[in-house]
Amino acid sequence: MLNRRILRIKAFKVLYAYAENPALSLKQVLGSLESSVEATRDLYLYMMALIPALTQEALKRVEAARGKFNPTEDEKNPNLKFVENAVAALLSGDPDFLRLMEKKRLSWEQNDAFLNALWETLKTRDYFRAYMDAPEHSLAGDAALWKEIFRRELEDDAALAAILEDASIFWADDLGYVLGTCLNSLEEIARSGRWSYPPLYQSDVLKGRGKEDVASDNDFVRQLVSVAYGRFREYSSLIASSVSKWDRDRLVATDTVLIGLGLAEAEAFPDIPVKVTINEYVEISKYYSTPKSHGFVNGLLDRLIKQRLDEGKIVKTL
Repeated sequence: MLNRRILRIKAFKVLYAYAENPALSLKQVLGSLESSVEATRDLYLYMMALIPALTQEALKRVEAARGKFNPTEDEKNPNLKFVENAVAALLSGDPDFLRLMEKKRLSWEQNDAFLNALWETLKTRDYFRAYMDAPEHSLAGDAALWKEIFRRELEDDAALAAILEDASIFWADDLGYVLGTCLNSLEEIARSGRWSYPPLYQSDVLKGRGKEDVASDNDFVRQLVSVAYGRFREYSSLIASSVSKWDRDRLVATDTVLIGLGLAEAEAFPDIPVKVTINEYVEISKYYSTPKSHGFVNGLLDRLIKQRLDEGKIVKTL
């Protein structure tokens, strides 16, 4: 599930916390990393649980309309295609999914206002109306509808962002990535007719496909954080001494952490090309640092890696 880009982001966040609070031990930093990693899969479960939750909300609204004193013909004979969608039924009847939801204590019950608002929004969408009007009803068609909902309605929803922020400090920036995983699950459901819990790391997915020689992503991120933590003071001093006093005064903690992680990765992983490492931290800087940071991170990280290659402190096999 988690690829190395998002693992580098999580490494950046826990190392930044250490930079802000140097009293944190390595055990605490790695514990925070583990919590952050697992929280992403919890968010995946939570977003998949939106499917039966929204379906149940729609059913409640249909039944309430039927129970009016003087319902219209449409209210008395509603189109039940959505409330009978096969994806919600599949998840609601899957014992593994239900067990995980209970174990993680994940529920949409306290967010009925959001579910209601989302349902009202859906009824105005052309793609939803086209789904409801289409005569065919299949698991693949239902999964295709949910893919549209996940693509169009959720990532930029301010109310959903507030719910996630309140639920977990680790969920704030993971929604876009998690929605992509949900889309993959919906494709699998449409293809196989069943849901399966995704492995935590992308390397586990590849090993499950027979690629046993793939390096462990868990080992990668833990080693990355451990090396960056252990050498952070050394890297910080190196970075500060490599810029002018004027630039040193403008140096922000996020850039120091990103360059430190880049140096740690270059030193700890001989098989990862230098260009890959630099590009990864430059991309992260575009989202988590200042507008000019990507150029600074690119230039200084490149220079420091070349310097340490010349000194023999970094050795590459690729």
